[in-house]
Order: sequence, then structure tokens, then C-alpha cells
Amino acid sequence: MTEIYALRTTANREDQVVDFIATNVKKHGLKVYAIIRPHGMRSYVFLEAETKSDAQESFQGVPYAKSLLEAPINYQEIEPMLEQTKAQVNIEKRDIVEIISGPFKRETAKVTRIDEQKDEVIVELLEAAVPIPITVKIDSVKVIRRDTDDEELEE
Repeated sequence: MTEIYALRTTANREDQVVDFIATNVKKHGLKVYAIIRPHGMRSYVFLEAETKSDAQESFQGVPYAKSLLEAPINYQEIEPMLEQTKAQVNIEKRDIVEIISGPFKRETAKVTRIDEQKDEVIVELLEAAVPIPITVKIDSVKVIRRDTDDEELEE
């Protein structure tokens, strides 16, 4: 049975810690099954591992990783933090989306680029006279339709 362990990190370095741990797990074949970096939570990364020693070994030599909390975490404690990623929509380049929060709320836009590392999409407003790229959080947009575009038909 797996356990979930909380790893203390340096604030605002959680993404780097996740990348280093993922590399260590692959390189050493450790039994770490998930590395969770909850959106909006600073200074902690959660590791789902078979044993505490696997979790500890996964961050050996990793800059910005500090220490594991003594006791494992109950899944119920972190479940509310995971809801956001469960609801994440499959967004692709050229999708037509509606912006559902922020200053451009209710505007429709076309996705031009997706930055999965930062959970952001770059969109261009459809009603704008001049296409200006706008960066918004991925959870601030809702896909209205897939844009098949005539570009694919012309090829």
C-alpha cells in the first residue's frame, strides 16, 4: 500500500523540486508513483510512495528540497487541493474558448499556445480589431468548440 508524504521545499521553487525528483525517480527506479504540487500551495510538494525510504531517497541531493514531515498525510487532507486538476479540460491549440474570469470575462478567444508548466494559455480575442496575445490561467478558460480551421483542409 502506498502512503502520501509531505516534502518541505523552499518557497516558489516547488516546480524545480518536482522536476528534479521526477528525474531521480526514473534514474534510480524508485517506487514513487506520484509527485503532487498543489496549485496555490507554497513550500510543500506531496509524494505518493510505497515506503518512506523511497520518498526520502527521491529527493536526496535535490536543491531546494528540505525534509519530509514525520507522519504520512491522509488522502482526505489533500483531496480538496486536487479537485482543480481533476476538472482540468483538455485544451488544444486553435480551440475556441470563453474566458470565464478576469478582466476579459465572457470574451471568446482562440488558443494560440499552451504553457503546461505554468498552467497558462495564450489566447487572441476574436472580437479585437488587432490580434493581441493575452496570457490567462488554464482554469480561466472554457472550451466552446474545437476549431478545425480551413488550414487543415487546404493541405
